[in-house]
Amino acid sequence: MLNVENLKKYFPVERGVFRRVVDYVRAVDDISFQIRKGEIFALVGESGCGKTTTAKLIVRLLEPTEGKIFFYGKDISLLGRRELARKIQIIFQDPFASLNPRLTIGTIVGEAVRYRLGTDGKRLRSKEIKKETKELLNRVGLPVNILNEYPHQFSGGQRQRIGIARALAMQPELIVADEPVSSLDISIQAQILNLLLDLRDSLGLSYLLIAHDLNVVRFLSDRVAVMYQGKIVETDSVKNVYDVPQHPYTKRLLEAIPTLEPGFLTE
Repeated sequence: MLNVENLKKYFPVERGVFRRVVDYVRAVDDISFQIRKGEIFALVGESGCGKTTTAKLIVRLLEPTEGKIFFYGKDISLLGRRELARKIQIIFQDPFASLNPRLTIGTIVGEAVRYRLGTDGKRLRSKEIKKETKELLNRVGLPVNILNEYPHQFSGGQRQRIGIARALAMQPELIVADEPVSSLDISIQAQILNLLLDLRDSLGLSYLLIAHDLNVVRFLSDRVAVMYQGKIVETDSVKNVYDVPQHPYTKRLLEAIPTLEPGFLTE
């Protein structure tokens, strides 16, 4: 489905009065990977390793310095914004920051439906848009009577569900999930992860999961690529990476997974 070839993103470092470029931050430094249809593929690594930059490159929030990204063999740089949005959507880490606080939930999700339809959406009556919006909210486990409410009236988990509904409104085939549960309470994380799995099974979605929590990756993913300083140092099935890691950095990541001592919660 998705083929990333020799992708690079360098950010210039400027100094002096004339802002001369003296160096580059190699945020993404020549990485390649593929995502299969129906697969959950994870990119993991510590903060600053280039995971989120990669996610932004795939949805074209950033343009690459070098390299190509193909979706079913077609270079995404040749796709129009609407066409790309119909194929690939992103779920952001902070659901509150990604939702316009001035818009109602009905408008946030409904406008995504209208954008997907393009000129056809302009001819649809608000009643039809409202009906599809309610169906999307129901699909992500939210009540349909919240159309006139605002993002600040909801919990973090509910706001993330709204963000997921907005992404689904475009009927994408691939969703880039950028740390989708890292800002949520532990008690809510499992609910959102199970929702993503249910949507994968019912809608035939594929995911690129950006994460630093290796427990989340193990629960959700089929394959995983480990990023370190802008490069991919290891790619394999989740089982192989966790059971027989090959790269020293992967081993250090796995050793850093927090565990509780026996009896920690007992008196």
